Amino acid sequence: MEQEMICIVCPQGCRLKIDRDENNEIIVSNHNCARGPIYAKKELTDPKRTLTTTVKVNNGLHRRLPVKSKDEIPKDSNFAIMEILQDVEVSAPILEGDVIISNVLDLGIDIIATRALDKRS
Repeated sequence: MEQEMICIVCPQGCRLKIDRDENNEIIVSNHNCARGPIYAKKELTDPKRTLTTTVKVNNGLHRRLPVKSKDEIPKDSNFAIMEILQDVEVSAPILEGDVIISNVLDLGIDIIATRALDKRS
């Protein structure tokens, strides 16, 4: 069964055509660069995303702190991590890159601050 996917690796936005051969190997066509097949195979077999959100801040200049996963996380872990992060509260001051949660869900990936935040005076 052939399916289509738009490649997001480069600005060309190729409409990839994906099929499987008799050995169930993924065959990708209609790509204009070598990155298209790599993207499609990865997306079909092990989809990952960078998670971005905010967490609550005590005594900071702002009430929320933007955070992200330091590396890509498995797509099916997004909601579980979001549930953990909704209960997280941090205290200012915070520096960009500070680890907010280390090794979230035992994935070996940290959740880090994406900006500095000073303490409220």
